[in-house]
Amino acid sequence: MRLRALLDTDALGLRLLGGEDELDRAVRGVMTTDLRDPSRYLSGGELVLTGLAWRRDAADSEPFVRILVQAGVAALAAGEAELGDVPEDLVAACARHRLPLFAVHESVAFATITEHVVRQVSGERAGDLAAVVDRHRRMMTSGPAGGGPDVVLDLLGSDLDLRAWVLSPTGRLIAGSKAAGSKTAAPALPAETCARLAAEHLSATRTGRRGPHRVILASTTYSLFPIRSAGRSGPGARDVRETVLSDWLLAVEADAGDWAEERLDLLHGVTQLIAVERDRRDAARTVRRRLAQEVLELVQAGAAPAEIAARLRVAAPVLLPGAGAAPHWQVVVARVDWDGAETETGPVAQALLEEILVDPRSPGPEHSDRIAVAHTGDEAIALVPLPAVSAEHDGSEAGVLADALLESVRSPLAAGLEDDGRLTLGVSAAVHSAEGLRGALEEARHARRVAAARPGRVCAAGHQELASHVLLLPFVPDDVRRAFTARLLDPLRDYDRRHRAELIPTLEAFLDCDGSWTRCATRLHLHVNTLRYRVGRIEQLTSRDLSRLEDKLDFFLALRMS
Repeated sequence: MRLRALLDTDALGLRLLGGEDELDRAVRGVMTTDLRDPSRYLSGGELVLTGLAWRRDAADSEPFVRILVQAGVAALAAGEAELGDVPEDLVAACARHRLPLFAVHESVAFATITEHVVRQVSGERAGDLAAVVDRHRRMMTSGPAGGGPDVVLDLLGSDLDLRAWVLSPTGRLIAGSKAAGSKTAAPALPAETCARLAAEHLSATRTGRRGPHRVILASTTYSLFPIRSAGRSGPGARDVRETVLSDWLLAVEADAGDWAEERLDLLHGVTQLIAVERDRRDAARTVRRRLAQEVLELVQAGAAPAEIAARLRVAAPVLLPGAGAAPHWQVVVARVDWDGAETETGPVAQALLEEILVDPRSPGPEHSDRIAVAHTGDEAIALVPLPAVSAEHDGSEAGVLADALLESVRSPLAAGLEDDGRLTLGVSAAVHSAEGLRGALEEARHARRVAAARPGRVCAAGHQELASHVLLLPFVPDDVRRAFTARLLDPLRDYDRRHRAELIPTLEAFLDCDGSWTRCATRLHLHVNTLRYRVGRIEQLTSRDLSRLEDKLDFFLALRMS
């Protein structure tokens, strides 16, 4: 039970003197004492009742409260029968140590409080077992009322007064419990909180720590339980990297470190039931994966456009029901690379891409049902249907944008990839016919290679970037890069090291301002004459002329490749 529930029971005669912010603490027992040091009789989580006989003067309050806090008690309740009002020195000591303090009215016997707490705590433990039985019964019942994460989370809220949420590895909200006694879902977690919890979970999983993982965000404590699917975490999944980016997690607003083994076992059972539901939904996704695989094989084999179009006509009603006219399509290619990995990473990239392509603002697990993702080797390829767009647009405005894909998932995924993994994505333009799919696939693959040439654990590139010089840079051999940049930039770097002249930053700003002396001087907070001196020094050291387009372009490419 919670401390807050004690105040709601008028018969107990409790009055709160301090610790209002700590009323969500759980009470696991009760103890009455007037010993100056009762620590050997405390195991943590108790409501301690005292008549204050241990107190001789004001100096006794601080050590007594410190002993209780070190023992991990939930709260202190002091009787008013002996001294009248509870002494201010005890109130102050409890406030310093953030220990909730109650005053017990002289008309209420400690035995009444003890009986109430014991009855409530025993009832909760019995309720835990009853919830297990009832949960299994409901989950095994056929029909819409018999399954899904929401049913299990509702039981946690109604039977155990626990608020809980199921999150995807990218921090997307899958399901949330209903508030106790309410028909509405518990308050949705802010997107930022979901992302932080997912990142903490992935980071803890990568380090090998066993769940639940304890996380404190904005003074709220969460316990994170991994939801490991039997289909992905069996004997074949020997490396945690094969599952870390695809498993869901259960976030509970509570500190599981204070729980008894029975309650921990209950929550682990909940994660197993949710994992069964996850496997069921994955199985239902098989049809969409098969459609994508068939189209991909036809495209790569150079099949006739008419044959590819026929397959697309089959896929369209499944992936985009009610679209009417044949939709436009985009291709997204993803690849996950692990240092030293010996197994193919295509399945990991496939599961991750199915998650990333879901709008993070869309709650629930079913929104990926209109996305078809296949995999081949270490590569995952998504066929994304789009509603028909007007002919004057190429579809980029209405379709998937490379930067937007990673905007909300970059932080959690970086934690899951840690220091030995990379995720790179490429996005094609939209095409409106089967003839365009081969080019879209190659375009997405080229874009992914551009993303792979960039620094960072999680990178994406779109088709818009393929018309730029950046398309060429990833394919320049490393030795050519080093020789080219060294010839142009090393003299400037050496000069900067010796004289702290900032020639490299000056060159970058000058090119970024298109050679405008005034704008560049303003940006660097320099006098124009100082800027002219620096540019002259750059030209002198490199034997180049920054008024010539060719030399400007060489410097620009050298900076981009360095």
